[in-house]
Amino acid sequence: MEGEIINRVANSKLKTFDLEDYYPAGSRSEIDISQWLLEGIVLVEARFRESLKNTDFTIYKNHYVAVHCSTDAIIPQWAWMLLQTELSGIAQKVVLGTLVDLETALYVPIIKELDLSSFENLPVIVKGCSNKPVPVAAYMMITERLHGIARSVMYGEACSAVPVYKKSR
Repeated sequence: MEGEIINRVANSKLKTFDLEDYYPAGSRSEIDISQWLLEGIVLVEARFRESLKNTDFTIYKNHYVAVHCSTDAIIPQWAWMLLQTELSGIAQKVVLGTLVDLETALYVPIIKELDLSSFENLPVIVKGCSNKPVPVAAYMMITERLHGIARSVMYGEACSAVPVYKKSR
């Protein structure tokens, strides 16, 4: 048939990998410990312990929690340990850092354990523009894993992919 439109992408061996498909479901929360510091910068042990004791941590039940300090306070290691103790058995996971650090920490074991054998020697496009907060580090991790497995790795959409890696022949 003359003038027939052929979808070359659908007919190609190109495989799409979408990091959003692996996004762990669950609530995310952030705790800034500066709220328990004197004037937001000085940790007074007795006051800090009392503040933790009087905080209802059950609101973080099954949450992924990022803990950090938004001020330039110097926080001793034991303070983070005390906070972890309060969240243990309540939160699903606790990470020191920002929500981006939390998302990165959630993706590390997921990407590490992925079976990528179905991508062997094939062109792979890592889908961009996710609706969920997929961290840049996750894109780097999947690129590292696909390197040497896939024939090529691209980023974006099939209609406008950016070449990232191509296996040498």
